[in-house]
Amino acid sequence: MRVRLAPLAMALLLLVVAAAPLVSQSPPAQGRVFTSADYDKAAGMLAGALQDLVVGGSVAATWLPDERFWYQSERPGGTEIVLVDPAAGTRAPAFDHARVAAALSAVAGQSFTAQTVAGAPLDLSPSADAVIVAVGATRWSCDVKGAACRQAPAAAAGEGRAGRGRGGAGGRGGRGGGREGGDGPPLNVSPDGTRGVFIRDWNLWVRDLATSGERQLTTDGAPNFGYATDNAGWRKSDRAVLLWSPDSKKIATFQQDERNVGTFYMINTAVGQPTLQAWKYPLPGDKDVAMVHRVVIDVDTGRMTRLQMPPDFHRATLGDDISMNDYEWDAGGTRLALVSTDRYHKSATFRIADTSTGAIRTLFTETEETHYESRVNWQVLWDTNELVWYSQRDDWGHLYLYDLATGQLKNQITRGEGPITGITRLDTATRTMWVSGLGREPGQDPYLTHFYRTRFDGTGYVSLTPDNGTHSIQLSPSGRWIVDTYSRWEQPPVVTLRNAETGAQVLELERADISKLLATGWKPPMPFTTKAADGRTDIHGILFRPTDFDPTRKYPIVNQIYPGPQSGSIGSRAWNVAYGDRQALAELGFVVVSIDGRGTPNRSKSFHDAYYGAMGRDNTIPDQIAAMTELAARYLWIDIERTGIWGHSGGGFATSSAMLRYPDFWKVGISESGNHDQRNYEDDWGERYQGALTGPPNSRDDSYSVEANQEFAKDLKGKLLIAHGGMDANVPVSNTMLVVEALIRANKDFELLIFPNAGHGYGQDGNYMMRRRWDFFVRHLLGGTPPVEYQIPATGRGGRGGG
Repeated sequence: MRVRLAPLAMALLLLVVAAAPLVSQSPPAQGRVFTSADYDKAAGMLAGALQDLVVGGSVAATWLPDERFWYQSERPGGTEIVLVDPAAGTRAPAFDHARVAAALSAVAGQSFTAQTVAGAPLDLSPSADAVIVAVGATRWSCDVKGAACRQAPAAAAGEGRAGRGRGGAGGRGGRGGGREGGDGPPLNVSPDGTRGVFIRDWNLWVRDLATSGERQLTTDGAPNFGYATDNAGWRKSDRAVLLWSPDSKKIATFQQDERNVGTFYMINTAVGQPTLQAWKYPLPGDKDVAMVHRVVIDVDTGRMTRLQMPPDFHRATLGDDISMNDYEWDAGGTRLALVSTDRYHKSATFRIADTSTGAIRTLFTETEETHYESRVNWQVLWDTNELVWYSQRDDWGHLYLYDLATGQLKNQITRGEGPITGITRLDTATRTMWVSGLGREPGQDPYLTHFYRTRFDGTGYVSLTPDNGTHSIQLSPSGRWIVDTYSRWEQPPVVTLRNAETGAQVLELERADISKLLATGWKPPMPFTTKAADGRTDIHGILFRPTDFDPTRKYPIVNQIYPGPQSGSIGSRAWNVAYGDRQALAELGFVVVSIDGRGTPNRSKSFHDAYYGAMGRDNTIPDQIAAMTELAARYLWIDIERTGIWGHSGGGFATSSAMLRYPDFWKVGISESGNHDQRNYEDDWGERYQGALTGPPNSRDDSYSVEANQEFAKDLKGKLLIAHGGMDANVPVSNTMLVVEALIRANKDFELLIFPNAGHGYGQDGNYMMRRRWDFFVRHLLGGTPPVEYQIPATGRGGRGGG
């Protein structure tokens, strides 16, 4: 029997918890009394307070026809527009800023300076001999020496940038997805921009954007069996999920059957009658889950072609939700490539559909014992009848080349240790590709992103971005040049120009100036490596100390956790002024760590699968404990007897797991919006990482029960604060209420925060949660007394602290 709390029962339960004596809130008899000034110092380490102290370190290149490029350069001395000639290896002002400003002031009826003209909406002429500046609705063309300005024609599409250029950075975006159409339902606009498709009453309609005329495309859509619907599980919207053909004549989409799928309910808190929200939300083990019947529709004629294949599960290779990245059209719209994923993500089947007849040709199926998950989108090379496919079959994520006619493997494209994480560009003429990867540079952090060039046959492999850091690139239109931005924890952003064939550096373009930031006492986090709980595997983390750190003191250690499996605690290794509120918390007298344990992605397949099927029992917690214990032995200023942990979403799940399963190690925990029981979370996520639910459904004898946090509530020993948003459409609040109920039944003291109208991320209540988080650790790990009802300044932004 599925555990659900009716609104009235939930309200009564909240009243019981609110009325219970919160013993853990009483401060110790002795301890430091924190002032508002102490908290001000902490808040001063949030991103909102620091980000304006960094100048420069970025380039958004706008490429000219001859592959020179220009960009807006920001340095402590001011802003200027810079022109770079890669072939000559030169960097210089694109025009005489002062003289152009004077000439523009003379004709535009507005006063300009060298600085204001550099910050205005502008563009360079294709030959870079003139700068075009927009002043209101008028455009002025000034020669680069500032001799004269004249009125220029109206802007063409894409012009009028202020240094925000063209040129990809790190790979193509997703295929498909909706764009807003102003008033009315969201429109998914055709590539030629002439019309948009939208959902009305479970059917698809098309709107002519010039005339606003509308025409119905489908007629048999029915409640919960509609076309292109986006409402299964935690994601829900009114957008139409579909993919236009490149010629703007057809769309690929589906009719989604949710007629027998369970319904999720949610009500807001307000004066008067609440508003009920209801949508389909399948759960692990449900007999009926969302199924998609794939179709192609000719938008001109309204003719529908149903693909001749069984309905697919609402699944994708690239994430939790259905994705149009699992479709790809040929140029003429006559063929459609697609990938089907089974319910438990153990297989991915590649198919080609004839869009006129619906006939299907199946090329191959890739299977995994745990789950198939693509970190790189496959791509069809229609002109050469080939497919670039991603697989972890040799324990690392690599690219493979297939024959599209036979479905046979032609060759492995990339190989070796370290996964490939993206395709930046494919050049079919030279049979060359540029890709990103991790862990492929000896002696560097394995999570740093680098870029590589290789041929389709796997030869000619070249490392293009060798500098120690995590990189993003902008590739020139011809593929000859790279604008490379790199950084790491202790290295602010540096931008260089590189040869895209050899990786050789041509010249340095920009370097971030952080002198004002350093003047505040700011310090970067300290990276570290320890062994996992197995004693063999290297795991990596970062550590934050107070800026007034004293190595003769003993500091409690607090762990900010997000255990995966789809991501980790740390995220990008790129330099930043702040990482959530981790440094802010450290300022109050803590050592704060984040650790990517086994079970997180971006290493090997076996590393990622470390706790497949054991999400609650493991959740990286043994690795977190092993790393913190090793750090305490390494650094005597860490007090391993005073340990705290907090996390949000999956991190909230892990925090409660830690507090309840390892109660002798963890002393204080803050669990925010946790998915504590996968039986009460959407089917796609739980069944991907936990596998099929077996045994008597929703009982203490099924396979998910041993992973559920409420089953271990009786073992709580430390201080626990639980929080959740009452309008959380991602992780239903019932997840937290199951743990709350179990703690009450076990007669345990704990604290509960419910944000009545907040969603998964708390929104405007986020700073309140952050402050309560600081208060809780100050009270229970430092024995201190926080300032009464401190309010984090509006500029303070620390988010959820991860997850």
